[in-house]
Order: sequence, then C-alpha cells, then structure tokens
Amino acid sequence: MEKEKITIGEKGIYDARTLGAPRMLVLGLQHMFAMFGATVLVPLLTGLSVSTTLLFAGLGTLLFHLISKKKVPAFLGSSFAFLAGYAAIAPHGEKELLPYACFGVAIAGLVYLVLAGLFKIYGANKVMKFFPPVVTGPIIIAIGLNLSKSAVENCATNWWIALIAIAVVIICNVWGKGMIKIIPILLGVISSYTVAALTGLIDFTPVIQAPWIGFPIDYSRTVFAIFTGGHTDTSLLITAVITIVPIAFATMMEHIGDISAISSTVGINYIKDPGLHRTLTGDGLATTVAALFGAPANTTYGENTGVLTLTKVYDPRVIRIAAYFAVLFSFCPKFAAIIEVMPGATIGGISLVLYGMISAVGVRNIVETKVDFSKSRNVIIAALILVLSIGINYSTAGALDFTIGSITIGFSGLATGSLIGIVLNAILPGKDYIFEDDEPNPTGVDLEIAQGKSLTEEEK
Repeated sequence: MEKEKITIGEKGIYDARTLGAPRMLVLGLQHMFAMFGATVLVPLLTGLSVSTTLLFAGLGTLLFHLISKKKVPAFLGSSFAFLAGYAAIAPHGEKELLPYACFGVAIAGLVYLVLAGLFKIYGANKVMKFFPPVVTGPIIIAIGLNLSKSAVENCATNWWIALIAIAVVIICNVWGKGMIKIIPILLGVISSYTVAALTGLIDFTPVIQAPWIGFPIDYSRTVFAIFTGGHTDTSLLITAVITIVPIAFATMMEHIGDISAISSTVGINYIKDPGLHRTLTGDGLATTVAALFGAPANTTYGENTGVLTLTKVYDPRVIRIAAYFAVLFSFCPKFAAIIEVMPGATIGGISLVLYGMISAVGVRNIVETKVDFSKSRNVIIAALILVLSIGINYSTAGALDFTIGSITIGFSGLATGSLIGIVLNAILPGKDYIFEDDEPNPTGVDLEIAQGKSLTEEEK
C-alpha cells in the first residue's frame, strides 16, 4: 500500500505520522550504521575509546537537537579534521598525552560560540554575505571529494565485497518499493557484511572476547584527570591549544557547508530557523563536552545527509532515534567489537555512494542558485577553493604548515581553500548576490542572483 505523504510547505516528506514507530526505529538504525564506520574510525586512528566515542556522538547529537530547537535533521559524529591535532600531541596514541589533545579540542569547540555570537548580533543576512553559493557550493563539493580517497582505499581491500554493498544500495533505491526503498544503506551494510562473514573474511575473535556490558567512560582518559593527577604539564596544555584551536576555522566552514547541504536536501532554510547561531552553538558545545570526557570532536555528518538524500525521510526524530541507539550500544563492548570487525570494503562501498552524494549536493547548490560562471571573479573563487581544498589534502604533507616560534600549525586543504574563497569573495568587485531568508529556494540557502538590480554600497 502506498504511503500517504504529509505536505510541509511545498515539500512532500515522510514523517512519524505516516511511517509509524517500527519503521522509524529501523530508519534510526540505518542512520546509526551510516555514521558508525567513520565515527569509529577516528578513535581507532587516534587511540581514543570507541565506546566513549559512541556515547558522546549520541549525547552530542541530542544536545545539538535541543539547542537547535529539534528542527535540524543532523547527526553529530567524529570529526576527521582534528586528526592532525591529535597526532601532533599524541603521535602514537599515548594514553597519557591524549587528554592534553582533548583539552585543545575542547577549547576549539568554544571558538564556535564566537562565530555563533556574530550571527546572533548581526544576523544571518549580513554574515551570510561572506558565504554565497560561489563559496559554499565548491566547499560542499570539496568535502565530498576529500573523503573520496578513504572510500576508494577501503573498497580496494576487497572490491567484490564493496561492490555488493554498492549494488544493493543502488538496486534498493532505484527499483525497491515500500520500506526497502528507504533503507538502502542498512540493507547494503547487512548484505555485504553477511557475505564477508560467510566467506571467512572476518575474524570474530575480538567479538567473542568482548564483554556484553561495560561503562563507556574511563576517568583516567578524560581531561579532568589532567588537573587531578598532580602532574599537570602547563606547557603541553598551551601547546595543545595553540596547535589545535586553528583547526576550528576549518570545521566551522565545514559546518556552514553541511547545514547548507542539509537545507538543500530537505528544502527548509535552517540558516533562518533555527539559525546558524544555534546550530554552531550546538556543534561547538557538543565538541567541547565530548572532548572533556575523552571522545573525539563532533561534527555534523555528511554520511547522514547522504541518507536523507536517498530516503527522502527528513523527520529529525529519526536522527534522535539514531542518537539513542548510539548511547545504548556504547554500553555494550561486544556490539562495538562487532562493528569494529566490519570489513573495510563494506564501509568503503557505502561511503563511495554517500560521499558522492555530498559533492552532488554542492553541484546542485551552484546550479539551482544560478551562479554566473561567465564572470571571472566567480570562476577564480570556485577554482581556488577546489584546487586548494583538494590539492593540499592529497599532497605529501596533507597540510600547509606555518611555524610560529617552536610551534608548527598545519592548515588543511579545506581550511585553506575555504578561507581563501571567503576572503576573495569579500574583496573582489562584482558581487551579484543578495541574501533572502524569508523563503528558502531548493538549496536551502537563498542567496539569489540579483537580476536587473544593482546593489547599494551598503548592501555590498
């Protein structure tokens, strides 16, 4: 039986009234699986706790929803942007050094509040003039393309397993009917994982050895342990802050791009309501709280935006269900072990689809706002954002390093490209856009081209 659609504004979307509790639970589980591979990968790379990461991905998401008035269907998972920061302070995942890195991340989260304050004081209309589609579009494209390398590398570990995941997602999404059509990611994970298990590609020893129940927080690995152990290294604390806080400038740009992508996908202007001041505050506080307890920095997750694009189910309650699942499973080390042994090829196959979705949303942002690429300024801005963001990320160093005294600070490709794009847009003549937040266009960020209308000097 075909599902009834609830019309919200001019967008037909499914919500709790049409889906029902059982389907909502399954969709929430799908969102949890979509974020799980990448979220768990960060603690695996840094030495942080997987269970703590799961707990604060869930709690951080719920905090974000509370602050953003429960309106934005965003999931907060582990941020890859801070990997360089953790490596600089604890290069080999040393347990005694990781709390210092977490302290730096906690301070970086507070920087979000500064930008949030600017949005609150001056309003989105003035601040968003620095983030027109010619800037945000390429940034969104770069976010997806920068992630593409990890997706391909994971697929390369076993292309047959990866292709199973990809094929199931495509078949279910294109030819599936009913519930099958809106849970392609979950079905792709289950199918690929099952085949890998049946063919003996998974070692379940860690799962057998893991206990069923365990507390996800280890006090000795929290920031609080630094100040209660009696051996606080003040110099290292300062170094951690100076080294890690600049990364926040990249993640804040990523946040704005992600909120733009979610707005574009859903068709609701979240920049206007609940406003970037609320979403930035929620993201920043979630990062700070997570870091204080020894979890990675949080960020709005592109994987889940990809799921929104595929399923067309935009109800924020589905995301909160995923957050509850994450909190619940954080108390089960055996479940964490089951996910940890998931083949990289399965993660890669799913990621290949989702990361492409992110870049496609960036292209849609540019197309539907009719960015005029016959103008040299727009071509230059977009070109530099893309080349710097992607080129630096794939360079040997992976970042631009700047040395201040004895401290070396690395700017990632996304940070460099975003900042250059914002600055160029601000100083180059020929701005041809205005920001309207009354009714969002399909890209969510209603930065429309001013046709036959000149801007006043004040508007510029």
